[in-house]
Amino acid sequence: MNTIIQAIPVLDLDGFAIDLMKVYANKVLLLIIYNNDCLGCTGRAIPLAYEFQQQYPSIQVLGIHANFVNREATKATIKSVFTSGENPFPIYIDEHHKVFDQFNAEGTPHWVLISEKGELFRSFFGSQDNAQNRLFYALESLVKNNNE
Repeated sequence: MNTIIQAIPVLDLDGFAIDLMKVYANKVLLLIIYNNDCLGCTGRAIPLAYEFQQQYPSIQVLGIHANFVNREATKATIKSVFTSGENPFPIYIDEHHKVFDQFNAEGTPHWVLISEKGELFRSFFGSQDNAQNRLFYALESLVKNNNE
């Protein structure tokens, strides 16, 4: 049985609580759960997420910054990791790493792919080549399934 994701509670960069499952209902979601202090996140995973956003326009890419003790982010620190000073896709804050825990993340970056029906399609950790390949094949499979 497929797991239906009921809610993904986060804060927008202005500190307002929102539920990603309501805001992005009926869309395929690619979530990247990351932290600014993670070099694999900022150096590999975020650029990869941006690349996937360009390659798969039917998928909504969302960044979720997981806040850990002494590793919290603000709107300014989140924007500071991007050379343009602007976020390449919507980014939200996961206070007290609740979303990180919700998806049993092993670390950052952690990828979560959710179908347009709100079903958890894939969830895995990493930014190295193996994780990138797994993510690519999962996206291809989900996009193909949605177009049939």
